[in-house]
This record gives sequence, structure tokens and C-alpha cells, in this order.
Amino acid sequence: MSDFSDDDFQPLDPTLKNVLDQDSLHWIFVGGKGGVGKTTSSCSLAVQLAKVRESVLLISTDPAHNLSDAFGQKFSKEATLVNGFENLYAMEIDPTSSIQEMIEQSDQGNGMGNMVQDLAYAIPGVDEAMGFAEVMKQVKTMSYSVVVFDTAPTGHTLRFLSFPTVLEKALEKLSFWDDGHDANQEDMFAKLEEMRSVITEVNNQFKNPSITTFICVCISEFLSLYETERMIQELTSYHIDTHNIIVNQLLFPKDGSNCEHCGVRHKMQQKYLEQINDLYEDFHIVRMPLLTKEVRGTEDIKEFSKMLVEPYHPPTN
Repeated sequence: MSDFSDDDFQPLDPTLKNVLDQDSLHWIFVGGKGGVGKTTSSCSLAVQLAKVRESVLLISTDPAHNLSDAFGQKFSKEATLVNGFENLYAMEIDPTSSIQEMIEQSDQGNGMGNMVQDLAYAIPGVDEAMGFAEVMKQVKTMSYSVVVFDTAPTGHTLRFLSFPTVLEKALEKLSFWDDGHDANQEDMFAKLEEMRSVITEVNNQFKNPSITTFICVCISEFLSLYETERMIQELTSYHIDTHNIIVNQLLFPKDGSNCEHCGVRHKMQQKYLEQINDLYEDFHIVRMPLLTKEVRGTEDIKEFSKMLVEPYHPPTN
């Protein structure tokens, strides 16, 4: 029997300081449903990490690419220094377009491009898997202290974990298409094998809690809470560490406020916040306020990011 009663329970520090303090972290994923402030959260975390780590790379794998909008600076598939920083870089990639480029480059006079397209038709997800492998191969050659992924909305979030299996199937399929093993097929086989080993290696790192963690972002509403629960179950099934949740867009009505809409919404948010606290008592739960303006540009992000490491206290009057 435990020596502690419920009254002795102390919730964990409601900040992301634990992430900043863990020097061994190399991969940090930030994910959640669309529209919950995921990109603002990942940019803010990257800004805070830049204060304590030698170099930080922020990568958007969301085809919507909001990093450029957030910082007010154009990013591309090449790592670019973020204005106003000496050690924070950002890049926006679309795994499916990178495989298209690969097809075009490798299809100069040979049939490898057609082979990729045939494989993509035969095995769902192989083009995305190959695109992701190309990106990870590029990232692995870079020497950043820590890499933050601003991931696509929840549905896509963990698909990369099935990529080694997808590429394994592609290799099997390729060995069945035995046309006497022409040079194109041998090249394709070698490329797929290299990609599979790259993805297998990084996926093993993703499952190591001293190297990788996943930060869930949500808002205090039923659908977002449901989606977060589903995501955490999936992360757990893949053995990916997750112990931080950012709850965005919280209302803190002032004492004596006569705004009925604010009061009703605050009450609803508190109900779901209590559920989050009950469900995830072994998580750091970071509560972020709903602001009266958009977080746009480096200065706004720097200001917003402070609340990830110092708990927000609403004004008392």
C-alpha cells in the first residue's frame, strides 16, 4: 500500500523546462490537430531551445507550411538562418514533392522513375516513405544539437514509423519483378535498401526516450481532447516518449467580468482541463492563454515563448 494519499500528490511543473533541461534530446516532435496552435508552439519551443543549445533546426513536415507565416520570413527545403538569431535555422519540406524531384532526377534516359511510380501504385505510402528517407538522410548529415519537427495534423503524425515496413515490401516486390535484374532495377534496389536502413536507424532513435520526445498540443475542447488521447495511445504503442501537453487558447476572464460568452466558454474549458489533469497526472501540462492578437513575427514568438518556461498568471483585476 502506498504511503501517500491523494492530498500529497503534487502535479508536475506546468512548463516545458524539463525539455530544455534534457541535454541528450536530439529529436523533438510537436503535434496535434489542425488549428490548435501547433506551429506557434513549435516555433516558440525552438526559440527557447536556441537559448540553451548550441544549434537548433526547426523542420516543418506539414504541407501547409506555416513556419514562413509565423516568422514572417520565407523558408525553403534548405536550412535557413532565422532572422534575429545566430543558432536557429528553419526549413520547410514536403516529403511527397521530394520524391517527385527524385523521380525526375533519376529518370534521365533510364526507367527508374517509372519503376518508382509502379511501386507507388503497388504499395500505398512508398512514395512518402522514400521522400521521408531522402529528408532524413539530408538531416543526418547536418550537425545540429537538436531538431524540432512541426508535424502535419494528427492523421499523418506517426505514419513515418511504418515506413521501414513499407520499404521492406517495396524491396520484396522489386525482387519479384525479375526481368533479369537490369541495371535500373539494381540501382533501384540499392537506393531502396539504403533508404530502409536510414529510416530504420532514425526510427530506433525515435523510440529512445533519452534522444526523442513528442509534445502534444491541444485546446480545451472535447474533440481536441479525444484526438490527444488517441495520439498518446498511438505514441505509447510505438514506444515513443511523451510527457508534455500544451493546452492553448485558454480564457481567463477577469474578476467581475460581465461577458456572458467568456464565462460560459471559460466554464467549458475548465471542465476539459480538469479531465486533462485527471487523465495525464504524470505529464507536464502547460496552460497557454488566448491572446487578443495573432502571434506573428519573431518578436511575438519570443514573447509567447516565455510562457512555455514561466507559468502564465492571469492579471488579478
